[in-house]
Amino acid sequence: LRFDEKVRVVVFKSEVKGVFCAGADLKERAQMDDAEVGHFVKRLRNLMDEIAALPVPTIAAIDGYALGGGLEMALACDLRVAASSAKMGLIETTRGLLPGAGGTQRLPRCVGVGLAKELIFTGRQIDGQEAFSMGLVNHAVPQNEEGDAAYQRALTLAKEILPQAPIAVKMGKLAINRGIEV
Repeated sequence: LRFDEKVRVVVFKSEVKGVFCAGADLKERAQMDDAEVGHFVKRLRNLMDEIAALPVPTIAAIDGYALGGGLEMALACDLRVAASSAKMGLIETTRGLLPGAGGTQRLPRCVGVGLAKELIFTGRQIDGQEAFSMGLVNHAVPQNEEGDAAYQRALTLAKEILPQAPIAVKMGKLAINRGIEV
């Protein structure tokens, strides 16, 4: 995707109704030794960084659960659209773990340090409407019968981006991302 000049916007969605991404398989992770866990977390972090570094706008269409690494994936995207009924949370602390794929850095950029600490310390799950009110998602929409309301809104948003000058959009993303690091 990074080098395909025809790609102007990327929308991430799930093919599983009611789930955006439920995060890592903790049963599988429990069977890993420390070295395997370290390798797994490093690969996951690298994947999230690759998503964030895509030169075109990325949109997460959250039509269901986005927990742990699933929310970290959404946080790696530039924009997030959620169904009001979607459930999101960095729930790792409820399992004796820590968000390991960038959530501790990306969540505070969206909601502020204090609220990010509260959400991570408590492992609380929030719905799409609450996520919108705190700035975690750009849009919260009522879920439809098909279960793809966030995806439909994400497509509308992508269609708003498409007619814009592609180099200007890419440079805007780059300037904003570099400015955050200053």
